[in-house]
Amino acid sequence: KYRLSNSGAKALITDLAGLAKVTEIRDDVPGLELVISVDGADSDVLAFDALLEVAADSFETARTSPDDPAMMIYTSGTTGQPKGVLHGHRVLLGHLPGIQMSQNFMPRQGDLLWTPSDWAWAGGLLNALFPALHLGVPVVSFGFRKFDPERAFRLMQDEGVRNAFIPPTALKMLRAVDRPTHRFDLNLRSVGSAGEMLGRETYDWFSEEFGFHVNEFYGQTECNSVLASCAEAGVSRSGAIGKPVPGHEVAIIDHEGNVLPPETLGQIAVKRPDPVMFLEYWENPDATTEKFIGDWMVTNDQGLKDDDGYVHFVGRDDDVITSASYRIGPGEIEDCLLTHPAIALSAAVGKPDPLRTEIVKAYVVLRDGKTAGAEMEEDIRAFVRQRLSAHEYPREIEFVDELPITTTGKVIRRKLREKARAEVDIKA
Repeated sequence: KYRLSNSGAKALITDLAGLAKVTEIRDDVPGLELVISVDGADSDVLAFDALLEVAADSFETARTSPDDPAMMIYTSGTTGQPKGVLHGHRVLLGHLPGIQMSQNFMPRQGDLLWTPSDWAWAGGLLNALFPALHLGVPVVSFGFRKFDPERAFRLMQDEGVRNAFIPPTALKMLRAVDRPTHRFDLNLRSVGSAGEMLGRETYDWFSEEFGFHVNEFYGQTECNSVLASCAEAGVSRSGAIGKPVPGHEVAIIDHEGNVLPPETLGQIAVKRPDPVMFLEYWENPDATTEKFIGDWMVTNDQGLKDDDGYVHFVGRDDDVITSASYRIGPGEIEDCLLTHPAIALSAAVGKPDPLRTEIVKAYVVLRDGKTAGAEMEEDIRAFVRQRLSAHEYPREIEFVDELPITTTGKVIRRKLREKARAEVDIKA
């Protein structure tokens, strides 16, 4: 309801499941004039197939400039109501260098791409579907109600998938499948991953299992695919999200917009003008202004650049844990936890603490057949304590059946932080 109202959408194409939701709210979105269903007509709904039968076989294209509005994607809304991110017609062409890098110079003969990412997300749409179709690469479509790693491997085997865009959380779930390259006849030649931190453990596991490197890359809905890896070009490093893609100026800056020297923690920022940078937040000029420090578009992501020019992601500003004057990125802790043989997925957040400001609390999903309990908790804590600094290891560990994950495959740490803070409030 919010997205339809905020965008001023006049037409909607949906399926039966979407139609059921829209029917309940249609009276509240009077601007929605036309609803089309791919599953057939209804009283005030038109059938997609019927419209195609009477449609003309050609149309006259409109003359547009690079900065004319072309599409709008809403942010995930993790810090409030989602914002409409308005992009110009240059957005697709601007994505191509970064996507071709992350897919080891797609297109090549026989390339076939698949992603488990929802096409309603910038990742699924602009990291996979649109670039592949622009380059003449077929795309496999398969709707997972819930991501199933075994089924994903079977799909890639049966369809002969050559290229894939798989977000880090999905890759970590695939890691739980035992010896996949022995059990499935896979034909993969490139895999790109973006959306959150991949981590050294998942990067190294993928390399050992598949015999080539996953290409991690980076961007936001507002300015996507600006950092990338490309193993085939020799740009690949465990624990790094890549280097600036040609055509984009990316730096680590401080709160005043000054570019920081190598190995200094700061905020990842992109300089305008940029071929994939958004035009504005829809009907939200204040938020658009706040997105910039001078000509730098800020990402609210903490990172640093090493001496070789690789950018390392530390965490979102609100994900960084402050403990006893240390600023701790959750990614390194989660990466270490994944090396424990009993752990399938993990997330680390800060829990309020009167002495340290925050302590590190870890939420852990165990592998099938592993039993939660005090003994397992102590084993995990000792395991991590031997591998990370004293201030980084989790003071608290909670076993959960699953982590809260967005439809785009990102862990919603905000919900876990709220849960941890609620525990403190109840105790108080």
